[in-house]
Amino acid sequence: MMQNFLLKLLLAPLNSLSKRSDMNLFIKNEQEIVSLRASSEHLARILAEVLAQAKPGVNTLELDTLAETRMREIGGIPIFKGYGASDRPFPGSICSSINEEVVHGIPRKDCILKEGDILKIDIGMRYEGMVSDMARSIAIGTVTDEARKIMQVTEESLLRGIATIRPGAKVSDYARAVQSHVEQNSFSVVRDLVGHSVGRELHEDLQIPNYVTREIPDITFVAGMTLALEPMVNAGTYEVEMAPDDWTFITADDRLSAHFEDTVLITEDGVEVLTRP
Repeated sequence: MMQNFLLKLLLAPLNSLSKRSDMNLFIKNEQEIVSLRASSEHLARILAEVLAQAKPGVNTLELDTLAETRMREIGGIPIFKGYGASDRPFPGSICSSINEEVVHGIPRKDCILKEGDILKIDIGMRYEGMVSDMARSIAIGTVTDEARKIMQVTEESLLRGIATIRPGAKVSDYARAVQSHVEQNSFSVVRDLVGHSVGRELHEDLQIPNYVTREIPDITFVAGMTLALEPMVNAGTYEVEMAPDDWTFITADDRLSAHFEDTVLITEDGVEVLTRP
């Protein structure tokens, strides 16, 4: 497994799994939930505006600038910008990944969108002290049938997983729903990168895999938990590699990948998707 700062911190690697047994540490209070709901609603609106500008000929740095401008206009902080080691902080306010890039692509002026691309934008913001996190994949112009299908299946898998979540359900219930839908459609779930609890910080200690495994504690969900759930789905192998920039993950076989993410709140009787207001 790749041992770099990003894999250790940015999307909760499998070799640093939480051993905490006190789930109360991850339960948010009423005011935190109010603030996280506001953060998530603003973030969803900002991402929708950014995605609307994603067209052939537009470069990803332009999208990054728009996202940062909109976050700062409302008093938000782009939580990705400056994230990581002090000698190599992430330079963007969004992660913009294209085609075989799975996650954490760096926005660049020379990265120009073209017809047929899959664009994945991951975005996070601290607002009123609370961090929201979400991602969407979209088609740039007309894409192949495979590209359209992998985006559809990835989002469907996330929504099926979310539908299993309620107090008393387990991480494995979510993971099984995601993995089964993905694999029934002949795609694969990335193993090296998983979801996480979110709210007070971008990456809190709980890891939420998108596949069934004995390596990760099969915790029971509790009302008040807030999670960033994010299937990353590849058209070919589930294996990923690190690009030379030491941030961007790419598919090991250079085939397409898609990514969807939502911040959710576990309620007394189910789940609320905060980033789908």
